[in-house]
Amino acid sequence: MDFGTLVALLGVGLGAGIMSGMFGIGGGIVIVPALTLLLGFSLVQGVATSLAALLLPVAFFGAREYYRKGLLDVRAALIIAVGLAITSLVGAQIALNLPAATFQQAYGVFLLIMGARFLDLMGILRRTPPAVEVVHDP
Repeated sequence: MDFGTLVALLGVGLGAGIMSGMFGIGGGIVIVPALTLLLGFSLVQGVATSLAALLLPVAFFGAREYYRKGLLDVRAALIIAVGLAITSLVGAQIALNLPAATFQQAYGVFLLIMGARFLDLMGILRRTPPAVEVVHDP
């Protein structure tokens, strides 16, 4: 591995760590796009590498900080973890068996939907602009 790749991978990790700690995201929205767009990983390689990278640091260190502040619902996290453990195997099999172009399109749609949800585009479109008060000089 050359020095430039090492620095790029470290940068991806640092950026994803900040985003993960701030927003609870990292793998699918930060690491995978960075690996595929900046470092030439295939989408499946990016997903696999992201999963491996997130195993311990995010699960332990990030959650620990939220736990210390009394913001972590341990019971809810454990219930979600059961679902994750079961269905991540299914998701991996789907990703490995889909044609690359189909997987890439599905991933792109996922990112667009997530972006639209967080931007609240439909809410913005539904809002009416505030009335403008016209002031006449006497």
